[in-house]
Amino acid sequence: MSWQETIEIISVLDAATAQKLMKEIGVEGRGIELMVPKALHYCLKLKDVPARAANILKQEILARGGEAAMAAGVAGWAVDSTDVLIFATRRQLELLVEKLPQQYFGLGKLANTIQDALDKWEKTGIKEIKCPRGPLILGRRTLVMGIINVTPDSFSDGGRFFDPGAAVEHAHRLVEEGADIIDIGGESTRPGHEPVPAEEEWHRLEPVLKRLVAEIKVPISVDTYKSITARRALDLGVDIINDIWGCRGDADMAAVCGRYGVPVIIMHNQQGTAYRDLMFEILAFLQESIRLAEENGVPPTQIIIDPGIGFGKDYYQNLQIMGRLGELKVLGKPILLGTSRKSLIGKTLDLPADQRLEGTAATVALGITQGIDIIRVHDVKAMVRVARMADAIVRGVN
Repeated sequence: MSWQETIEIISVLDAATAQKLMKEIGVEGRGIELMVPKALHYCLKLKDVPARAANILKQEILARGGEAAMAAGVAGWAVDSTDVLIFATRRQLELLVEKLPQQYFGLGKLANTIQDALDKWEKTGIKEIKCPRGPLILGRRTLVMGIINVTPDSFSDGGRFFDPGAAVEHAHRLVEEGADIIDIGGESTRPGHEPVPAEEEWHRLEPVLKRLVAEIKVPISVDTYKSITARRALDLGVDIINDIWGCRGDADMAAVCGRYGVPVIIMHNQQGTAYRDLMFEILAFLQESIRLAEENGVPPTQIIIDPGIGFGKDYYQNLQIMGRLGELKVLGKPILLGTSRKSLIGKTLDLPADQRLEGTAATVALGITQGIDIIRVHDVKAMVRVARMADAIVRGVN
């Protein structure tokens, strides 16, 4: 077969892939450095851009060899604003960022936003999250968070660990199976759940936490959106706060997390499932929660984000998010994924909660291929194996 008859089309998703491909064919170092920005292609989405700014933006990116798509009628001033899609290489975006500060209509500020987004998107390497029981190292392999619900009405385990002794025993078992983090919740968050008063939540958590902080060597997370529960848990020596409302459900939560300087998991959530633009609104919510946490003293390196699968989303929205998890990288934070035994899997496979192992495994593997850092699961032993296999493919870890 001649050289004209076979072509390979390769998806180049990051700089590391571009560098590896060029090294394999013998490109020299300086050449790689110059060509990597031209090998990376991006699609940037902007919302509600004023028509005047959109027209200038299109002219500037066209002049640099890129493209901008926007609503019909913008050029003729038939609409006041438009969403914009910018298609460009990394190099073309660099040139655009250099030019925009010379323009009006807020385009100088946009240049900073584009640069910040690209820097976060391309951020790689090993990250460390500090915990009293030792650091969590992200980037080498996917970390596994084991779930324990000390509730009588959990959707997934039917209250099996409501007894403190059973919960502690199960925590030890999860650590033996490979859990890097133990996550304890005292209030069920299943659809239709009844909120639990803070005193009752703490009554469930306290006896378990007192034993775990003394006996468990891996970091311990408490799943709560109540600041008083978070403060009590942190006073006992808990490592992480996992907030399903992203520091929005309790006005004091961000300040409590900032005061202790602890890692906080910020999850997207909302009442109802109405969205104008699903992924954009999730990103905007998480971005605002990150800002709130950082302004209240939470170190930027101590923030983890969670798209909130199953919270404020319907079945089809959850499927869409699962296929677009990689877009969360633009926030520059470690990403946690919690799909274990959820209705997304039950509805797809028509299976009850205790038969969703394979479905959970599929979502975990898919998440890891899109850059997920932590998986939150019930079946630790099986999901450790799934993560190890996916990591071997994605990260080269064995």
